[in-house]
Formats: sequence, structure tokens, C-alpha cells
Amino acid sequence: MSEMAIHAESLTKRFGNFTAVDNISFSVEKGEIFGFLGANGAGKTTAMRMLCGLSRPTSGKAVVAGIDVVKDPERIKKRIGYMSQRFSLYDDLTVSENMTLFAGIYGMREKDIAAKRTAVLTRLGLFDERDMLVGSLPLGWKQKLAFSVSIFHEPAIVFLDEPTGGVDPVTRRQFWRQIYEASERGITVFVTTHYMDEAEYCHRVSIMVDGRIAAMGTPSELKASLGAGTMDDVFYMLARNAERIG
Repeated sequence: MSEMAIHAESLTKRFGNFTAVDNISFSVEKGEIFGFLGANGAGKTTAMRMLCGLSRPTSGKAVVAGIDVVKDPERIKKRIGYMSQRFSLYDDLTVSENMTLFAGIYGMREKDIAAKRTAVLTRLGLFDERDMLVGSLPLGWKQKLAFSVSIFHEPAIVFLDEPTGGVDPVTRRQFWRQIYEASERGITVFVTTHYMDEAEYCHRVSIMVDGRIAAMGTPSELKASLGAGTMDDVFYMLARNAERIG
């Protein structure tokens, strides 16, 4: 059996009478690029917050990077990386300062940070821009940097919450190239996205509707099972009867 990076069983989150995540079960293999799809309000972000140790499940269980999310949520934060569309870097800090700050937050030792920072900036082609404020960088460079910061400490898993929202198609393709490189190094990638063409880049995807997983499999399997031509078609066929509206 392949090594599992994430394993969830009957994971549930309720807020009063509202069930945001309803009894979901799934596993993600080490090094897999796993797409977690769904419309706004489907429960994606709530599920991701539980897996990151940021929100306690109402019931069920999940093990992330070998750590129980209920019993030891703080330890999970050192084993994962995280990037979102809304907040990833501080615009009023330089490129180098951002890298140093987040490396420290993730628990890296000072003596290890400097050498790694130089290597990463050189690989990204941003070494000469190391003292620029992040707020002055073009969006494509920001995206590359934000992802590199999220995996700077070589986490077991990186969670990407709609990381390419508002980004042009060329930059999105470049960003996915970075994702594949991380996956090839053994980092598991758990990504939510609104772009159904990006679902095609994932090894497997799940589609959430009204807090439940409505379907899961490779893009080819899902298209074949529903007789759909594209992942857009798959999504609309599954989500058209959703009761929640984001």
C-alpha cells in the first residue's frame, strides 16, 4: 500500500445547526497532486482548515503527515506549508525578509535559513531582487515567490487555497510547473481551485457539493463515468442541484 500523506474518516464540522463539512472520507498519497474542488460554500475551505489544524472537527478523524489533527494540531503546522490567494506575503517587507520571516515561523534554524534562501532565490531568478519590497514585484513573480516560501522548509504537504485566483493564464501555467517540481520531490500538494482547467493538472480530484464529496477520481475517470467532455462539464453536472449558493 502506498504511503498516505492525508487520511480522513467521517470528517465533520458543524456550526450550530449548519453542517459545513458532512462526513467526508478520503486519502491522499505521498507526492500526489490532489485537487479539492467545489463551488463557494461547498465546504472546501472549512475542510482544509481542519486538515491544517486550524479548526477542530466536530466528529470524525484525520491524520495529516502522520499526525492526528484532533490530538496534536500544533505539531501539524510544522509539517505543512500553506498558501492562499488572499494572503501569502507581506508587501511592506523585502523578498529576503519575507523568506526569513516565514522560515522562522515554520521552525527553521537561523543557520540553515541563509544558505537555503540564497539557493532558492538563485533558482527562481530573483537573487538580484532580494532587497526589493514584495509589493513592488510583478504579480507573476509574487506568485512564484509565495509558493517557494510555502515550501521553503520542505514540508510533507503544502495546502494551496485558490492560489491562482486573478492570475493570467501564462502565469498560472508557470505556477503549475512549480507544483509539479514540488510533487516530484515528494511534497504532497492539496489544492483548491475555481479553474476547472486546472483540475486536469491534478493526479486526482474530489468535487464537494453541499459539504459532501460528490465524486472522486482521476480527471479521466470522472469524465468517463459521467460521459463528460471536460472537467467543466463534470463540475456542472455534479453541482447543478446544489442547495447552497456561495
